[in-house]
Amino acid sequence: MPNLFQRIKESISSDIHQLLDQKEQKNPLGALNHYLRQSEQEKEKVRKLIERQFKLKDEFTREYHKADDLAKKRLKQAEIAERAGEKDMYDFAMQEYEEYKARADRMQASREEAVEQLARLEEKFEQMKHKLKDMHLRRMELMGRENIARANYRMDKVMDESADKPFSRFAEIESYIEGLEYKVEHAYKRSTFDQKIARLEREFEKAE
Repeated sequence: MPNLFQRIKESISSDIHQLLDQKEQKNPLGALNHYLRQSEQEKEKVRKLIERQFKLKDEFTREYHKADDLAKKRLKQAEIAERAGEKDMYDFAMQEYEEYKARADRMQASREEAVEQLARLEEKFEQMKHKLKDMHLRRMELMGRENIARANYRMDKVMDESADKPFSRFAEIESYIEGLEYKVEHAYKRSTFDQKIARLEREFEKAE
């Protein structure tokens, strides 16, 4: 049964991906917009990671100074204990000094590594922002070209429905109007002709 559900899930997923591919082919500009939105989301995630790295660098710095100050304090206390002949206190102070010194060295190395990594991240992040900006500008250029192409297509469709019959729609309208004008003029001539004949008949009757 689980295998059946897995096959159904894979089939549905395949169909969805196929539909998305077909949609991208029909609307490549829409697919580009979707990709740019995803890229902007990734940029925001990277920005937050860089901010986190800044905080880590500052934390390493604080821990380094704390450990370094304690190491210096214990070293000074060891010197005082040594001068006083307090061996147990001297040994304890030196043991603490070694631990704080090792911690300070480790924090200093971590801080330096964090600074180097942060510099590389910031450099790549700037490159990423420039790349995205170029892509947005490129999208604007493509949108402009698409608008011009659509406008030309619609104007051509209105003015020229087919390649072998330029201005066919206007020609049909002109032909229709000419037909109406002919019918009106013909009806007017027929009407005036009948009126003229009737007048002549009346004149003949009066003369007789």
